[in-house]
Amino acid sequence: MIQEELDKLEARVHELSETLRRLEEQNRILRVDQRSLNKENGRLTEKNRIACTRLESIVNRLKSLEQSV
Repeated sequence: MIQEELDKLEARVHELSETLRRLEEQNRILRVDQRSLNKENGRLTEKNRIACTRLESIVNRLKSLEQSV
């Protein structure tokens, strides 16, 4: 009976060890993905800022043209 309990406990420890290994690998992959997405977010934020600046410039030029007419 004690051997049976030890075998169950050993199997459970092995199962938990495998779960931990899988979770650590998933975590590593998610961290890599997160770094990549953060970089992409930075690039897109900068592109958005540039687009807004250009749009403001166009609007200001249109207002100037409208006032001169």
